[in-house]
Amino acid sequence: MRFFSKLVVICNCCFIIAVILRVVENLHKKDVVFTGAIQLNPLESTFVVLGYSAVIINAIFNVVLLVLFVTKRKSEIPVWMIRFNFLLLLLQIGYFLIGL
Repeated sequence: MRFFSKLVVICNCCFIIAVILRVVENLHKKDVVFTGAIQLNPLESTFVVLGYSAVIINAIFNVVLLVLFVTKRKSEIPVWMIRFNFLLLLLQIGYFLIGL
């Protein structure tokens, strides 16, 4: 479970980076010669794929934590990691469903 929680944090960080890259690209779309936020397209693609798949991974993680909480099992995951992932799940739901 600790590995999965670390994976979720990494994916959530990639989500933040992917959103920032999208905002930067939208701001520079006025420029005709803009080729991307960063010049390494495979790296940018990796951030986007990991970042946008973070919604599903984060939802699974929070459901597992909810099941652990309901069954009153102790989890070895730090509290800050649980809070960070839950907060980002709320932001991701807002980003994709509401269009923030």
